[in-house]
This record gives sequence, structure tokens and C-alpha cells, in this order.
Amino acid sequence: MNDEEQPKALYWEASYEIVLSLMEHHPDADLDAVGLNELFNWIIALPGFADDPLLANDELLTEILREWYEEMSEAS
Repeated sequence: MNDEEQPKALYWEASYEIVLSLMEHHPDADLDAVGLNELFNWIIALPGFADDPLLANDELLTEILREWYEEMSEAS
């Protein structure tokens, strides 16, 4: 496997990269219906996610969801 095939490592502090990956893997997500628990599960299942899941908290997840809303708004 070459470097181009390996997903970039994702860490909690890289919220923008997480959002881009979420948009790629869940393009039809209804953000109004996504709960923080579901969002958490989606994030830790992303290819390349390499951080400690125990570091997540509601504030961090809410910020990622807010960024996702903003990206979706700009893309429309």
C-alpha cells in the first residue's frame, strides 16, 4: 500500500479535517437529526481516526457539528 492509499491520520484537534471526512463518508446526513452520540460513533469509525475516543466531550462534538453545518452552508 502506498502513501496515497492510506487515509490521513485524524485527531480531535483537526476538526476541519474530521468535517471533510464526515462530508465524504456521510454525504446525505441530516445534520438536524444527528445526535452527539451518533456523531461520536461516526467520527471514531472514520478511516484514519487515530486519537483516543475517551478525549471526546460534548463541547468538542458540538463544535465539530457546528463546523459541519458551516461547511454544508458554504457548499450549497
